[in-house]
Amino acid sequence: MNISQGKLIVIEGIDGTGKSTQATMLAEALRKDGHEVVQSYEPTNGPWGRKLRESATTGRLTIEDELDYFLKDRRQHVEELITPTVARGGIVILDRYYFSSMAYQGARGIDPAEIREKNEAFAPKPDILIILDLSVDVALDRIGVRDGEANEFEKRESLQFCRDLFLGLKDESFAHVINTDATIEAIHRQVLEIVTADC
Repeated sequence: MNISQGKLIVIEGIDGTGKSTQATMLAEALRKDGHEVVQSYEPTNGPWGRKLRESATTGRLTIEDELDYFLKDRRQHVEELITPTVARGGIVILDRYYFSSMAYQGARGIDPAEIREKNEAFAPKPDILIILDLSVDVALDRIGVRDGEANEFEKRESLQFCRDLFLGLKDESFAHVINTDATIEAIHRQVLEIVTADC
């Protein structure tokens, strides 16, 4: 794969689509091809990301605080990892980015367009956005009873809202949709084809 300059590759999709698996497989393939690859995710393990993760067990933040923490976490991520890596010619692969904020905080009631505007004021658009798509019914089957009981975002209505939002991005110049009702290896091949063609 001839990737001559730094790239930001983002993998999005509702729960159950296999984002982490595909991000890892892509990172391994690109490293074997000789590229510098930094694989990351959001929320991060930074101070604001940790607060967001803790809130999942200690009690849900208000929607305003939740969005504020995501913005602070993402700004730090952009400044300390994403921008420097891409600037030196490396490839950043992200499992979730601001499109997830548009979906999940949008499902809680904030206008997704407002969320996008706040993020794009400082967060670079990806070079490639891969949207892993799956029907809500299949996603719920895959999720099962993770953590004993489906949380707010694993309920059908929220998942459907998020899926619709992700699919609404399909006409963006950098976006590609992959149906994940296939084998992991088949999906990986499609991801590689997209990355190779775009780079």
